[in-house]
Amino acid sequence: MSRSSSLNVLFLCTGNSCRSQMAEGFANELKIPNVNFFSAGTEPQELNEIAVSVMQEVEIDISKHRSKTPLELGDIKFDFVFTVCDSANKACPAYFNDSTVICHLFDDPPFMAKGLNDTQDIMNCYRYVRDEIGVWIVALSNSILSENQRVLSQS
Repeated sequence: MSRSSSLNVLFLCTGNSCRSQMAEGFANELKIPNVNFFSAGTEPQELNEIAVSVMQEVEIDISKHRSKTPLELGDIKFDFVFTVCDSANKACPAYFNDSTVICHLFDDPPFMAKGLNDTQDIMNCYRYVRDEIGVWIVALSNSILSENQRVLSQS
């Protein structure tokens, strides 16, 4: 665990286009003091426009986010890396060895929506995952606040 004045948390998925972006959006919305949230993907893809839309429904704007690799984040030392899909968990880059890596899987909205034609049915796939991530982030924030207090008290 780093002894810096803040914690760095990364949400990692394969494409960094949907789930990890939602997680970063929710986490940053909480504005937790001394905690920096990031997202990245092992194989970045274009930001998913439906993910952007469903996040706007809960008044969180991720439209300015961009998909990126962990390497694009520079030399940030991550205290926690949360993988939100199995593929990213398996491909988790070796440089996260000094980080606490935790896997918390979420369904893939594009995969869930595959073959659906009704716009509302498609949106509901994304909403379902968005809502699961939102609940998880709120619960996670309590753990991060506790960890942040512990790290700061050791500094």
